[in-house]
Amino acid sequence: MKKAVTALCFMAPCLAMALLPARAESRSRSATAEASARHTAPARPAARETRDGEAEARLIDIYKLIGQTKPREALHKAESLVKDHPNFQLAQLVYGDLLSGFARPVRAMGDIPPDTASKAAAAPLAELRQESLLRLRALRERPAPGTVPSQFLALSPRNKHAIAIDASRSRLYLFENTSTGIKLVADYYISVGKSGIEKSVEGDLRTPLGVYFITSNLDPKSLRDFYGSGALPINYPNQLDVKRGKTGSGIWLHGTPPAQFSRAPLSTDGCVVLANPDLERIIRTVEVRSTPVVIAHSLKWVAPQSLAADSKSFEDVLQSWHSAKSSGDMAKLTAWYTPDFTSYGKTLAEWTPALQTELKQLGGRDIQLKDVSYLRWTDSTDTMVVTFGELVKGAKTGRTKRQYWVRQGSQWKIFFEGTI
Repeated sequence: MKKAVTALCFMAPCLAMALLPARAESRSRSATAEASARHTAPARPAARETRDGEAEARLIDIYKLIGQTKPREALHKAESLVKDHPNFQLAQLVYGDLLSGFARPVRAMGDIPPDTASKAAAAPLAELRQESLLRLRALRERPAPGTVPSQFLALSPRNKHAIAIDASRSRLYLFENTSTGIKLVADYYISVGKSGIEKSVEGDLRTPLGVYFITSNLDPKSLRDFYGSGALPINYPNQLDVKRGKTGSGIWLHGTPPAQFSRAPLSTDGCVVLANPDLERIIRTVEVRSTPVVIAHSLKWVAPQSLAADSKSFEDVLQSWHSAKSSGDMAKLTAWYTPDFTSYGKTLAEWTPALQTELKQLGGRDIQLKDVSYLRWTDSTDTMVVTFGELVKGAKTGRTKRQYWVRQGSQWKIFFEGTI
């Protein structure tokens, strides 16, 4: 029996879990259970209030107890977890392994005796093991305190929250933009496209990469149960995607059906899927249109002060564009735009008359830029997504505009501009 119990260190990830700093273990963790009803339909969970990240935090505690060779305590907590969340497949798997460990050696997570049934279970078991490894990796490799994703060059006061997704870790990070800077407030396990990331065409089952914004909050009453607690669509394809000829639509952050706590790491048609309690927290927190969503293969975490130089450099560029527009000099102003510039389908030549009309209406009055944010996206090119309020001096109301800038050599140029 001692041998069987000791063999439970199959799960360690559990040994690595025992090395996790206490701070990381106590932090908000999230939808650990995303792999739940992938290939089977477990019973609908009993109605109960679930805090975001609670189920994952409890599972991590079980891993830790296994790593400390405390199988009876782990079993007790696992039994409680699956009672509260009977549709949490990964928790059910761990519970089953703990029970088996008291009768025979458990050589691997989901150690099923070799028979016909085990062959049918191979795919879902592989998904559950991958989910466990990804979740534990994300919790071990925490971002350093106070660091932020490098894309968040400058957020305006109107960006009260921001979201960054690290696809390599199946993790979503939720930030609050405070008076003292951007603060990480929670992070959650997520699932992405069946074919991975870098969406390019409709139906490729991939999740897009880039800088996006939440465009609406869909009422769950208007959606099928498949989407769970609701859905937050994002603006894929964005203007950089359009420029690159990418197609597709309907990319949402959404939940899971009532009988399914979570999904496998690669299991969606391109959306980002969270456990319902985690999605509910996000829905309660973020604002439509002003909340940026960065989706990256792997996030680069940096100290906010390291972004100051780039932020100031681009601020100077934007100010030069602003001065050109305030001057009313069309030649000076249009020099800031790329030859392939577009604005909602209009070419630069087609859009220029509207710009000329706008300058005439200004009548020499100064333009003020308010609530400016810069979000940087760097892959094969260097792109800046800029959002600001444009207010004519003396006016009480203005317009919110968004520009997409691209670096061409040492210069920044605008390839899209439009009113939100």
